[in-house]
Formats: sequence, structure tokens, C-alpha cells
Amino acid sequence: MANHGDQQGAGAHWERLAPGVVRRRMPGWDATVGAVAGGSGVLVVDTGSSLHEGVEIRREVQEIFGLPVTHIALTHPHFDHVFGTAAFSGVQVYGAVGVEELMRRERDELRRDAVRHGVDPEVAADSADLLVRPHHAVSGELSVDLGGGRPVMLANAGPGHTAHDLVVLVPGAGRAPEVVFCGDLVEESGEPQAGPDALPHAWPAALDRLLALGGEDALYVPGHGAVVDAGFVRGQREALAERFGVS
Repeated sequence: MANHGDQQGAGAHWERLAPGVVRRRMPGWDATVGAVAGGSGVLVVDTGSSLHEGVEIRREVQEIFGLPVTHIALTHPHFDHVFGTAAFSGVQVYGAVGVEELMRRERDELRRDAVRHGVDPEVAADSADLLVRPHHAVSGELSVDLGGGRPVMLANAGPGHTAHDLVVLVPGAGRAPEVVFCGDLVEESGEPQAGPDALPHAWPAALDRLLALGGEDALYVPGHGAVVDAGFVRGQREALAERFGVS
């Protein structure tokens, strides 16, 4: 097995957050992709904005860890986080309850949104045609065993950024911190984006749930931007509450 901290070759694009836990900031929209390695497989968090990015992510993760990708967690149904999933054939895909139906119903809207944001129309069409919807719906909290004593918790923390926000919590081991992949419930590189599918009135409460799950000492990984701490998440929660006029 490759060293979980290996940052040579494919790993040069990836930031090591804890033993067996890495993330990459993808080009274009600065969307985060994460990977968590256990004893027998790897869980990938989000899959990029195209089939091509998904292929690249899968290859790099397998090179870094020397293990197959066995699980995918999709944090929310926006093209820059889900369009690469078709590159991971045979992998078990998880999403918040209701997201499978939404992705089935709004596949063409995802394609149009990708094109509006600058994705080549043919690339967007190919990715939408091959769109993979989650096989497993998470309604509360679900533990996924990656082998070797590495459980990962998937938690339906939303709604907020969308009606279907899933977060991924990786428990700390020894002196390593807990790592929380937040999806776009948290953004660091700009003001949180509230599109037509956002639920602004519920967003601050979703961040309260996120903080309760992760705690004060966790590393919080935004859907876009640099890794932050609990204080940043709390500050963003207050800013959203003020912005949308909710408590």
C-alpha cells in the first residue's frame, strides 16, 4: 500500500489533512474533492465537474493510496460536485435522501447550469447523459466502514445551501483532528452562494448541526476555499443569519 501521506506524482495536487485523509481544490470553480482511505478501500467526497475530472480524480486517488475507490459521498446536487461520478464504475454512491429523485428529474437543468457556467456544451452533455445518481439515501446519520478500523460518518445536515446537503465526518485518531467535509454549506473563497434551490431560512440551523457534529477542534473543509476552523463556521453562520434575516 502506498504511504497515506505520499505527496509525490499524482499526490502533488492533494493536500494532506490527517493520516489517510486528503483533499484537492479542482480548477475552474475551486470545488473541493476529498478522499478518505481505510484498510480495504477509499471513500471519495464529490467527483468534479465533468467525466474527465472524475477519471483524473479516480486515477490520482488510487495512485496515492494504492487502494480501490469503493464509496462516493455526494455533498449536494450541483454539477461541479457530481458530474464526474460516472468515472467510478462499480462504486457505491451515497447522497442525502431525496437527491436521487432530484437528479433524475433535473438532469437537463444540471447540464444547462454547467453550460451557463462555462463548461463546453459537449462535455456537459456527455457528463449529464452518464450522470450517476446515488444508490444509498442518507436521512440522518450513517456509518460507512472502509476497513482497518476506519469508520466514516455521513450526516444529512441540511437543508441550507440546497435541500439535500450531506456532510462527511472522519473521526480523529490519536492526535489527528476530526475532519469534516462540509460541501457548500461552508465556503471560504467567497460569500456562500445562495441560488434558487437554496433554503436561506434553514441554513444557519444547518451550520449549528454541522458544528455540533464536528466540535470545536475539527478541521472544516469547505466546498470551495481553504480549510477553516469552528470559529470561521460560526462566523459564517452569524453572517448568513444576518443576511437572510433569521435567528
